[in-house]
Parts: sequence; C-alpha cells; structure tokens
Amino acid sequence: MSGHVIAIVGAESTGKTTLAGELQAALQHDGRSVALVGEYLREFCDQHARTPRVDEQASIAQEQTRRIAAAAASHEIVIADTTALMIAVYSEQVFGDRSLYDSAIEAQRGCTLTLLTALDIPWQADGLQRDGPQVREPVNALVRAALSRGGLGYSVVAGTGPARLSHALLAVRHALLAPSVLDEARANPRWQWMCERCGDAECERHLLPR
Repeated sequence: MSGHVIAIVGAESTGKTTLAGELQAALQHDGRSVALVGEYLREFCDQHARTPRVDEQASIAQEQTRRIAAAAASHEIVIADTTALMIAVYSEQVFGDRSLYDSAIEAQRGCTLTLLTALDIPWQADGLQRDGPQVREPVNALVRAALSRGGLGYSVVAGTGPARLSHALLAVRHALLAPSVLDEARANPRWQWMCERCGDAECERHLLPR
C-alpha cells in the first residue's frame, strides 16, 4: 500500500500544524484512513533544548522523509506537517547551505499535493524554532523558488479560521478525486501553470493583515 501524501509547507507561524490536525479530522470524518506526521524538527528541539547545527540538518530532513514514507505504507492518506523541503529552505536561510535541496525536491515529488500556507495570519512565538516575523517573507520566497525550480505545483492556502480549512479541503478533495491529472502533472511538469512571480513574496502582500 502506498498512500497519498498531502504535504503542508510554508514559513513559520502560518498555521501548518493547526491545519494538519484539522485536515486529518475532516478526512477521517469522510471515512478515510489518515495518518498525521508531525514536524520532527520540533521534536529534535524539545529533546536537545536547542536548534540544530548545520551538520545535523541532513539527518533531520532524512528522518522527516522516512516518517512520511513509513506512514504512507500503511495509510490511505498521510498529512505531513512539513517536509524535508522546509529543512532545506532553512538550511539556506540560516546557514547559507543549499546542499539539501536536491534530495528534498526529489522527496517532494512523491507527494500527491503540496499546500503552501499563506502569510495572512499574525506571527506568534512558539518555542525554539521561531526566528521572528521578519523571516516569513524571505522564507516564503525561498519555498516558492524551490518548488518552481523543481517543476512542482502547489496550492496556496489562505484565509482565517474555517475559511482556511475550507480552502485546503477543496484542494485536497480535488487532488484525491483526480489522480490522472496529478499523474500527468508529474510526468510533464511543463503542464503545470507557474506564475512568473512564484519566487516573489511581494505577490502575497495583499493577503497580509492590515
């Protein structure tokens, strides 16, 4: 068995963990077998009471990918609260290290759908992983650029409260009902429309709270 992987990526404090739990509950209510794979980086920081060093980033990315694959082997759907792609992005953002992108993008290709959380909710402090609201737009731009380089499509999830979940569910249910479309997109990345500003965080400024 190899389940569908719904990957949630995005800058810090954009509601990834909340959305992951809500998606799991909603899809289980539909009668689906759904696993939720949490963020291994959070577990690492809790265990070590610090953020990782540059030499520890690769193993954290590998463990995130391993856990997602293990869950997909025994469940119809896996909700991944972040993927190795975010480890690669933060390796570049924090350490200037771009070496993790190739493996992270390859792992991302195995996902049925990638959801990118928008920057339209307020930043909140939450443990050691949070660097501050000033990093959200640069990180968002790096995520979009990495997905674009890999020819990987994604759906931006915006809105607050129930609207955010509703937007995500619309994309997820469409993906699960249209596997042939997704197969074509993977086989021919040019088939996917890419905005010319996919690497530009400025294109989300209209979503930011005023």
